[in-house]
Amino acid sequence: MKITSLDTVVVDFYRTNLVFVLLGTDEGLTGVAEATLEGQEHAVVGAVRLLGERVLGDDPTRIAETIYRLNRDSYWRGGPVSMTALSALETAMWDVSARALGVPVHRMLGGQTRDRVRAYANGWFSGARTPEDFAEAAVATVAQGFRGLKWDPFEAADLTVGAGDLRRMLEPVAAVRDAVGDDIELFIEGHGRFDVPNAIRIARELEQYQPVFFEEPSPPDSVDALVEIRSKSPIPIAAGERWFGRNAFLPVLERGAVDYIQPDVTHAGGLSELVFLSTLAAARYVPFAPHNPSGPLSTAATLQLGAALPNFRYLEIMAVDVPWRGDISNEALQLTDDGDILIPEGIGLGIDLDLEAIAEHPYRAHPMRLFDDAVADIRPDDARSYFTNPLVAVG
Repeated sequence: MKITSLDTVVVDFYRTNLVFVLLGTDEGLTGVAEATLEGQEHAVVGAVRLLGERVLGDDPTRIAETIYRLNRDSYWRGGPVSMTALSALETAMWDVSARALGVPVHRMLGGQTRDRVRAYANGWFSGARTPEDFAEAAVATVAQGFRGLKWDPFEAADLTVGAGDLRRMLEPVAAVRDAVGDDIELFIEGHGRFDVPNAIRIARELEQYQPVFFEEPSPPDSVDALVEIRSKSPIPIAAGERWFGRNAFLPVLERGAVDYIQPDVTHAGGLSELVFLSTLAAARYVPFAPHNPSGPLSTAATLQLGAALPNFRYLEIMAVDVPWRGDISNEALQLTDDGDILIPEGIGLGIDLDLEAIAEHPYRAHPMRLFDDAVADIRPDDARSYFTNPLVAVG
C-alpha cells in the first residue's frame, strides 16, 4: 500500500475552524485525522501540504519509520504549526493501518483496558453571564448525565487580578458548587493568565470549592513558575495543552511541576507520542487527562487512547457545539447517565467525514478572544448537544 495524497478540508465551527486531514492510498483506503489549530489554520494547511509532498509513495503502515524520518530531516523542529501537521499525518496513518486490518486503533495500541471513560464537559456555559446563569446551565448539564464541569471564570485577566475583581469572578464558581452539590467535579481553567503570586493566591481562594484541578494557571513557557505554584497550591495543578512532544513534558514530570498532564493528540505528536507520554507520567503516578475541546476527529483519536491507556483519567469534551457538528461526520457518542463516554465501535478511529456537509460551512476568520473580555463560546441560540443518550436533548 502506498500514500497517494494528503489533503485538507476546513470547516467553520464558530469558535474556530476545524482542519481535517485525509490520507489517500492506492488501495482505496482513506485515513482521517484532525489538525485544528486556532488562529493558525492557513499555516497548518500549508504545513500539511509540504508533508504530503514528502510522504507521497510511502507505505502508510510504516508509521514509526516515517515520523522518525520527518523529524530527523526537519531543520526546524517543534512548534505548534509543524507539530499539529505532523500529529495529523501520524494519526491518519494509524487510521489507515487499522482500517487495513479491520480493527479499531486501540487494538493496535495493546487492546482495551476499559470500555468507557469519565468525561467532563466544556462549553456547557454558553451564553452564561451572571452567577445565576452559570448555576442554571450547570444544573442542566448535570441533568444530561455529565458529572464534571470545566470553565474559565477569569474574564480578560492578564497576569494580575484585583481583590474585588477576583471576588466577582469567583461568584459563579460558588453558585455552581451550591447548585450541583459536592458530588459533581469542577475543573477550573486558567488559560495561562497569571503570574506566580497571583496564581498561588487564586489557588488558595479556589480551595473552598474543591476543584479537581486548576488548569494552566501560568503561561506555558516556564516550568519554574509551575513548580513554584504547585509547591504552594492547596489544590492540584494541571497543564500541557500547549507543549509539544517528550522534550517538553519530560522536565515537567522530572521536576514534579504538575499533578495532571494534558497533552493534546492534535498537537503533541499524535497517538504514538501520547502513548509514550502516558508511560512517562505513569512511572511517576501522574494521571493522564488529555486536552480535547475539539472536533469529532480529535475526540475519536482521544477516545482510542482512553480505551487503551491504564492511567487515562478524564476525557474533556464539548457538552454542546454548533448545529452542524452532527452533519459533518458519522460521530455517534454515547454519554451514560453516570458521566462516562462509551468507547465507540468501528474500525480505525471509528469515524468518517461527510465532505458535502463540510463544504456547506466554509472557512470564516475567528480571532482569538482570551484577552479582550469576550466570551469565546457558541451563541446560546445555536448551541446543540450531539450525544446519542436519550437523556441528552439533541437539537
